[in-house]
Amino acid sequence: MLRLRAICPFSWRVFQFRPFSFEPLLIRMNKCTDEEQIFDLIEKNKAILSEKQVACALSMLWQFQKQKISLLKNVECIRDHPQFLTLHNLATTKMEFMNDNTLVNVLYIIQQFGFEAHDPLVEALVTEAWRRLERFDINMLSKFSSCLADQHLCFSPLMGKIADIVNRNLETIQDLRCLSVLMVSISSLISQRFQEQLVNKAEQLFDTIDSSQVNTARRIVQFLRNIKYSYYPLLERCNKVFLSNVNHLDLDSISKILSLYHSLQFHSFEFILMTKKRLTEMIPLFDHPASFVKLFVTLGPVAGPEEEKQLKSTILLMSEELTGQQALAVMGAMEEMESRNSRLIKKIASILYKHLDNYKPVELLRITQALIFLHFQSKELLVKLRELLLSYLKVSVIPSEISLLVCALSMLPSPRLDEAKISQIEAVLPQCDLNDLNSFATSVLRCIQYDPMYRNNTPGKQLKLLQKLDHYGRQRLQKCSSLNLLWEEVKSLKGDWFADSLLEETVVTLQRLMDEINYINVAGIASFISRTNYLSTSLLDRIASVVLQQNEKIHPFAILAIILPFSALNYDPPQRDEFFGTCLQHLNSYLSILDPLKLVFLGYSLATREYFSEDLLKAIFNIRFLAKLDSQLELLCSSLNMKVQFRLMELNRAVCLECPEYQIPWFHDRFCQQQYKKDFGSMNGAQQQIYKMLAEVLGGINFVKASVLTPYYYTIDFECILDKRKKPIPYGSHNTTLGKLPKIHSELNTQIAGSRLPPGAEKIALEFLDSRAFCRNIPHLKGKSAMKKRHLEILGYHVIQIPHFEWNSMALSTKNDRMDYLRERIFGEGKSSS
Repeated sequence: MLRLRAICPFSWRVFQFRPFSFEPLLIRMNKCTDEEQIFDLIEKNKAILSEKQVACALSMLWQFQKQKISLLKNVECIRDHPQFLTLHNLATTKMEFMNDNTLVNVLYIIQQFGFEAHDPLVEALVTEAWRRLERFDINMLSKFSSCLADQHLCFSPLMGKIADIVNRNLETIQDLRCLSVLMVSISSLISQRFQEQLVNKAEQLFDTIDSSQVNTARRIVQFLRNIKYSYYPLLERCNKVFLSNVNHLDLDSISKILSLYHSLQFHSFEFILMTKKRLTEMIPLFDHPASFVKLFVTLGPVAGPEEEKQLKSTILLMSEELTGQQALAVMGAMEEMESRNSRLIKKIASILYKHLDNYKPVELLRITQALIFLHFQSKELLVKLRELLLSYLKVSVIPSEISLLVCALSMLPSPRLDEAKISQIEAVLPQCDLNDLNSFATSVLRCIQYDPMYRNNTPGKQLKLLQKLDHYGRQRLQKCSSLNLLWEEVKSLKGDWFADSLLEETVVTLQRLMDEINYINVAGIASFISRTNYLSTSLLDRIASVVLQQNEKIHPFAILAIILPFSALNYDPPQRDEFFGTCLQHLNSYLSILDPLKLVFLGYSLATREYFSEDLLKAIFNIRFLAKLDSQLELLCSSLNMKVQFRLMELNRAVCLECPEYQIPWFHDRFCQQQYKKDFGSMNGAQQQIYKMLAEVLGGINFVKASVLTPYYYTIDFECILDKRKKPIPYGSHNTTLGKLPKIHSELNTQIAGSRLPPGAEKIALEFLDSRAFCRNIPHLKGKSAMKKRHLEILGYHVIQIPHFEWNSMALSTKNDRMDYLRERIFGEGKSSS
């Protein structure tokens, strides 16, 4: 026997440590129905457990947790159990015997039980997995990458190695579920070229997945969000998966999907409408603060009046139980909902005050913005908020953090920038991107505007700081050599400082880099031009050229953004008809599925350029579409809701006036009457001057009407009538107090203006055009004002537009000069003899 033991020591060890109960123990583990049974087996067999049995025990423990609803999960209790510590130690000693699949599964389960990256077992498992990395199959590689992402190792060399393996083997990967996990994990490390390859691969494999694979679709959307790429073909296909499974989506899934859509600026009216119904059904189901807060934040911004009332009353009842983070989430949702529930605002503000010391700088900025927007005043809260912001500012050295702290301070009452703060800002300026520079400038200007000390004169230090901000902004633009990098910085810039100081330099830089405009970024660049009102014909011609050359690669959802600058700025590219025709042809197959809101804006934008598509108009002006639009309007905030209604009215008016052959009825009388009853105010200074001088030029107050409402509800600043000999014709008697608008003169029908006039007479409409009617950089009339002139002419008016830059010019510096100007414009006469 001793001789046999000497010859076969290995076999003897196997016999000793891997007894005949090896198979039965695994079977018994699989038959366990709760954690205590697993722990009992471990305690009795810990001396003989193999690596497979350790892995099986861990897997069973995690399966039990997954089967429980969130409120009954007891991860911490399981993790702290003595026998779990035994498993933890056994996994460490038996790790090298584990096969690849077991190794990665153990790492995943250990992390699910809350062990951090610095835990010895986690470190050892990651190191061992790194050593075996090249032989992992796609399934293990994706799971391992997910474990690394959970450890916040997205920028690690190890994740870079995984990205390299994916890159080398991309052609052979056929499992989209695994690929989607990898795409999310490596998204922070990869080049734009690799990003595009992954997007194309995901698109190729999409038809291979089952329509129920919501998680795969969600990860693809998450990847697009991570790389900041609104790739509509994939988003649309993912959206179809979500729609087909909407009745199975839980609150967490809906919340994540809507958040991703918001980041990508992807709007799916159908998904919002369906999830609103599902979320509304959940209101009575949640009585725990954590769940209900998530429901409040997700449903609140799209809730109807009844649902909103339920949400607010319930959150008020459980407000005492809210944590600091939950209160912050509720306040943010109330801001988005434009809530004016003073009782709830006061209650949530008191919770924020209680937790104020625990918030990070960016959270303090969010609190400040919400409180200001909701008009909440509490001296005690605002004083403490200022103290905390100042304490963070004293120690901060990160440019973006300093900019948000200064921004928050500038929003509080009586903002002030002392020398220490100005010096701190100046010290980080060389490291700032355009967003930080814009934030600093906006904050400085806000301080100058609202601090009583600065009202009469602006201190030199503030002016010097603004000059430095200008300098660094121009310098950054001049050094920029990549359109994509430039776009990342300028796409969200807005405010007076950017418009006055950097806009022209930004456009020059865009013109320098415009050869890089392509099907991917063309819609974004077009949106920027629309937003800034800066007419650059070379940029618009380049955009039109890209559309004509690469239209097959441009998704129809991007067409509205592309058309918008041509419409808003009243500009036709050289190949006008081909350009608009290509855009519309690209859209035709999508007219039935495009969001109603976008379809209305698209129709209006084309109408301003005198481009009317019969197919598009038929898609909009029908009962089914208008009912669908009404449903969407209920989901919008009040300001956007009103904007959409106005655009529909303006499109309806344009079609009735310019395309009567389409026989589309005018159906906005009631809407217009409601709006125009409340929208009239006082004349501005220039209008008062013109009104008084017109009375003198025409021969008296009875020869001119102010604030005239035309057929189809256009308002005209002033109206007069000339007979066939160019002599003014008086109206009936009416008196107007200077500075006040007279009673609205209107014809609430659709008659042409000249139909009731004496033979040969004509009505003249005089319009004072302020700066809003023109492009920012040149005196070129914008699309809306040009369309109004066109429509007034159709209605029978001779239209005289008085631009602000002519009326306020040196050439018209005296009253006589202005009187002569009006005579010339109305009668075609030269200067008066006086």
